[in-house]
Amino acid sequence: MSELPFTLDQLRILKAIATEGSFKRAADSLFVSQPAVSLQVQNLERQLNVPLFDRGGRRAQLTEAGNLLLTYGEKILSICQETCRAIEDLQNLQGGTLIVGASQTTGTYLLPQMIGMFRQKYPDVAVQLHVHSTRRTAWSVINGQIDLAIVGGEVPPELKEPLDVIPYAEDELALILPVSHSLAEQETIQKDDLYHLNFITLDSQSTIRKVIDQVLSQSNIDTRRLKVEMELSSIEAIKNAVQSGLGVAFVSLSAIEKELQIGVMTTVKIEQIVINRILSVIYNPNRYRSKAAEAFSKEILPLFSTFNFTPDNIRVLSKEIQPIEVITNDISQT
Repeated sequence: MSELPFTLDQLRILKAIATEGSFKRAADSLFVSQPAVSLQVQNLERQLNVPLFDRGGRRAQLTEAGNLLLTYGEKILSICQETCRAIEDLQNLQGGTLIVGASQTTGTYLLPQMIGMFRQKYPDVAVQLHVHSTRRTAWSVINGQIDLAIVGGEVPPELKEPLDVIPYAEDELALILPVSHSLAEQETIQKDDLYHLNFITLDSQSTIRKVIDQVLSQSNIDTRRLKVEMELSSIEAIKNAVQSGLGVAFVSLSAIEKELQIGVMTTVKIEQIVINRILSVIYNPNRYRSKAAEAFSKEILPLFSTFNFTPDNIRVLSKEIQPIEVITNDISQT
């Protein structure tokens, strides 16, 4: 072909329709008219000589050809964004964007402190924080949508190969109680005491819940005997429930610093048991790493690490942008 049969604008429209589920919502998200979106799709289908959407249903459904074009189109748009960010880097941190990813707890309680310190040093750099599951965050790092991420969950084995997964810090999970609880004055309780407590937990599919259950099981504690009073959807909801005297819970120490300082809840240790999980920093070594990402890695990350995380631990990429091969990945966001 002497000319490409599509434009970047057409790829953006295709992605918007697939994301929004309809031509109208896609047009609204792109701030253009619906007829303009429809015309671009018609032109694209004529240029490619294949239908891209099944027009029968209420929701815009991609055909096989449409899905194939979307998969490659997302890669092309990602590379374009990466190119623009690399050019912005020529301004030497007088602009540009840093995109950081995180799993739920790290994104809620740890990253805001780190981003605040970075913004004080580099106020002209725009910072975005994307908080998702560890799996989805890892995919975003692989695809270049996120510069780097700090996650508390286990990166799925099938996603580890293209990534640098670097141990970053130990995160202690503490047993929290309301200050009015009968055990609140004790520094340590016995294992058997756990079976007499009413627990408030996250959903059974939660990463933190799985870590806690695994560590307790390894300590010969039968998690099936623990009385789960209620399952809630967030750490904040769990903390509020504990403060209200509805039960006890395991949460990250980083999530309860303020509550411990003002004395609205307390923690108690379990004899001979320490519940820790490992936080990891993840990079894609095959993607261009912006100056903002380099500065964040070298100047901010070491300040919060418990594993002597220094720039020497990080695989430093060549300053030259290497050609990026467009490949197809089956993306799962579970």
